[in-house]
Amino acid sequence: MPIRTESELTPAVLAVMNRTRDPRLREILVAMVKHLHAFVREVRLSEAEFREATAVLNEIGQLQTDSHNEFVLMAGSLGVSSLVCLLNNGDRGQTETSQSLLGPFWRLNSPRVENGGTIIRSETPGTPLFVHAKVVDRDGKPIAGAEVDVWHASPVGLYENQDPDQAEMNLRGKLTTNEEGRFWFRTVKMVGYPIPVDGVVGRLLKAQGRHPYRPAHLHALIFKRGYKTLISQVFDPSDPNIDSDVQFGVTAALTGNFVRHEQPHPSDADVAGPWFSLDYTYVMEPGEAVLPRPPIK
Repeated sequence: MPIRTESELTPAVLAVMNRTRDPRLREILVAMVKHLHAFVREVRLSEAEFREATAVLNEIGQLQTDSHNEFVLMAGSLGVSSLVCLLNNGDRGQTETSQSLLGPFWRLNSPRVENGGTIIRSETPGTPLFVHAKVVDRDGKPIAGAEVDVWHASPVGLYENQDPDQAEMNLRGKLTTNEEGRFWFRTVKMVGYPIPVDGVVGRLLKAQGRHPYRPAHLHALIFKRGYKTLISQVFDPSDPNIDSDVQFGVTAALTGNFVRHEQPHPSDADVAGPWFSLDYTYVMEPGEAVLPRPPIK
């Protein structure tokens, strides 16, 4: 029957959504329509505002490039990425987790690095950082043979795909855990950095009076058959923005201990000091080992 008033619209749409064959897709679509319609009613969205909103969504899609993902950036800036992560890990949000958001800068096919090697591939001034990490299951047993992608921003706050002065795949590498579940490598200490603000997300932050900074962190993606792929970030608690991450990604479990040393490094003769060390344990959960779709090429 033809719809006569706004109160008749939502039931009519829900009736159509309920015909969806796939049960999970039906559940999602029904909930989405309920919440979207309730949102429009709550804020009494005007026609002009609706046109502006659709234009913004179109703009977000148009900003997608091989080196930038505005949708991922927006999802993080609204806390959606972190919420999805926390709901789906740590016994479905009941306990702490090593899992974190992927972020917009992971790339496939990072170069292989042997344990003890370096992920520095071009001149990168900065304080040396030596990372020693362990990968374990929920019972604390080491996981051997796990592939570990690591990546981070340079001391100038840029990932190599953003910075023409860095070599291809600089500060990126793929390692493998040994029999004790350990991997270790050398790099330079990362710093916090601003997310890109020349698009829709930048306008949002300006309208809210928010800063665009992420605290310094190390990314890792750990893959092993029989375990859910672990995507993680380890944050430096000394960063001035540790309590106000623009992407809402900092949790207690993801806060590392970056220790400063003034004396010469015990095994690397070229490091006279100062230098930093990071020791961290990643915990994997049982599940399906699936690689995410890379947000950039």
